[in-house]
Amino acid sequence: MCRRAAWAPLATGSSTRICVAGQTTPITIRTGVARVNNCRPDRSERVNRRTFLKTTAAASAAALFRPIDAEAALPQAKITRIRLYEAPTVMPLQIPLLQSNMIVTIETDANITGIGEGGTRDTIEPCAGRLIGQNPFHIERLWQDMYRAFHYPPGRERLHAIGALDLALWDLKGKALGVPVYELLGGMNRSHLECYTTTFRGGGNTLRERAAACMDAGWRLFRFDAASLPQGSTSYDARERIRQVQADCRAAREGVGPGGNFMVDFHQRFTFADALRGCRLIEEFEPYLVEDPVQTDSFLQDIPKLRSLTSVPLAAGEEWGARWDFHRLVENHDLDFVRCSLPNVGGITELIRICALCETHDIGIVPHFTGPIATAAQIHALAPYPQSVVFEYNYSGQSIPYLNEFVTFKEGKLYSNDRPGLGVTVNMDRLRLVATISEPGPNRPTYFRPDGSQMTW
Repeated sequence: MCRRAAWAPLATGSSTRICVAGQTTPITIRTGVARVNNCRPDRSERVNRRTFLKTTAAASAAALFRPIDAEAALPQAKITRIRLYEAPTVMPLQIPLLQSNMIVTIETDANITGIGEGGTRDTIEPCAGRLIGQNPFHIERLWQDMYRAFHYPPGRERLHAIGALDLALWDLKGKALGVPVYELLGGMNRSHLECYTTTFRGGGNTLRERAAACMDAGWRLFRFDAASLPQGSTSYDARERIRQVQADCRAAREGVGPGGNFMVDFHQRFTFADALRGCRLIEEFEPYLVEDPVQTDSFLQDIPKLRSLTSVPLAAGEEWGARWDFHRLVENHDLDFVRCSLPNVGGITELIRICALCETHDIGIVPHFTGPIATAAQIHALAPYPQSVVFEYNYSGQSIPYLNEFVTFKEGKLYSNDRPGLGVTVNMDRLRLVATISEPGPNRPTYFRPDGSQMTW
């Protein structure tokens, strides 16, 4: 009886049973677009086409106003308590450089707890006070409140704290729904995440040998910096060091081979003139990217000029916060990669917006290394991203003493898992309690638009 097939569109998130002409049994359409048999009916089976269209349209409209399954499955919950813990330092550069070893937990009256990482006591406490008594699943509303409720817009330190709490909120929502966070963000868009490590130490004594060994170990990139001095030396002659950078890039290309990749971190050590000279000297070796070619205070001024004068791909941003720090560099495609990371940008909620901005302009994301829980969060946030992603990962072969479950890493690659939330399990006995917040913070004036969305007071 069946002669051909047709595609019937329905409202996303619906589940509707309809009768189709030529079918003797109603079909159930779950979400999106369903394939149904478009059979040529016998005369006795024909229905009025107008009646059929009215029936399906009514079913679609009814489904459109029905709550999606995820929202329907969320329990009623309020945030009752937030705790801040100090974790053992697991990375030599973690504390003096840029990352926090603080862990936050957000507890609810639904007996679900979310876990995040970042901030300090001074920056966490006022933001946490804004969350007590609130619905933990209204993540965007809570993020906007923490961002807008204070007189001064958040600097990078408070954004770090907002990011820590935001990670915990996403972890909590994933646990409440019994799904990994990446499923709430569109699902996996890659089989694994490629990585490089800050310093690859195996494989030999020369840079060329280490570069070759790095590729053999499965890493995506071999990374080295701009001719650092021997330990104990501090006198850095930038013009002389540029020639060493050129020699190192030649050795790196020989080591990784024609099909391998390397990146060089200029570490903000150079003026515009020296950075331009250095980029031009290494163009023939085709680096995957040059990181932080000039000083961060000169990024907005110098990177656009540098982009027009050299062919090497440029990356920057490990010190950035929210997207307003760099959106013009992305919109003008002055950068090829941004290096923003969690929780620095303000959490997953802000990183989603950064991903949309970067995708629009075909920009890759190469996040800076971060704490272990934030690293797990970055997998969830960046696995759905359709453009290039390469992680800086420094926990290879290292167990995290306070995490019973962490991430899956092997042969230079990170893999997702299907555990709910961020997929990490913390051994709380290994942490030191620093602060407990269980009362709402000071009441601050807050204005809302007529539709209830927040605006700045």
